[in-house]
Amino acid sequence: MMSPVWLEGSPNLESLIVDLHQRVLEVASDLLSLFNIYAGDARFGASVIAPDVHHLSSSGQILEIGAGILLLSCHLQREGYAVTAVEPVGRGFSHLDRLRKIVLDYASEGGFAPTLFTIRAEDLEFMSEFDYAFSINVMEHVEDVAVVLRRVLAAIRPGGRHRFLCPNYLFPYEPHFNIPTLFSKALTEHLLGKYIHSSQSVVDPEGTWMSLNWISVSQVRRICCKELGMEPVFDHSVFYRFIQRALHDNDFQRRRAPMILSVLHALDRLGMTRLLLRIPVICQPAMDCVIVRA
Repeated sequence: MMSPVWLEGSPNLESLIVDLHQRVLEVASDLLSLFNIYAGDARFGASVIAPDVHHLSSSGQILEIGAGILLLSCHLQREGYAVTAVEPVGRGFSHLDRLRKIVLDYASEGGFAPTLFTIRAEDLEFMSEFDYAFSINVMEHVEDVAVVLRRVLAAIRPGGRHRFLCPNYLFPYEPHFNIPTLFSKALTEHLLGKYIHSSQSVVDPEGTWMSLNWISVSQVRRICCKELGMEPVFDHSVFYRFIQRALHDNDFQRRRAPMILSVLHALDRLGMTRLLLRIPVICQPAMDCVIVRA
């Protein structure tokens, strides 16, 4: 049986996850469920960037923006790439500190720790140093989307690619809190604030909500075309890949509303999920965007 689309990653990543699962179990068992969530995110992230990484030379320089607990960065470093990871401790994510230290200590012992900068993406000052840059579910948390896109573009070499995957808030759904959105962040909070601030879907609901910037496909297009002089390319299959993950990833399923999962399973049984590939990117709940530096 073929693996789901979202799980076409490297077997070496899986071995790293297995080893780190055991390490977390030994030294911080209270973090195991959280580790499993980030391991699932790393698998999905690996499936997103795999086509890009396969085209890099064995000595390729990679920049990960918002590296989380460093699973993907450590995996790529172990595969032979020179990886620089950027991960500040931001609002809503201070709980990552302990897990990140466990992962980094393990990678250091094995000689495959990436270079880590604990700075904001807005504070990047690299100039033409990387062949490839990526971020998975990070761009919705940065303070200034335009500044980050500009700084990352400057950090990659001519011909290099910046790929990022994040929610598209033109679609009326907020994935961290599993709630519908109502035209704007302020109105959504005004009407659903009690649910948001008491949410059990995220570790730090107050901080996570504060960090959201309501990024959208139209906003990214405007910034790229008018401010950067670049034409962004959006992958139409991102919604389909998310649905496949929702259907096959148990940890991811536990973070989705049961009613939504029931609808998705029904559509899948009817063979209708591939119709999602035809939906315009501006109407999809997530965006998978590539910007190439000319």
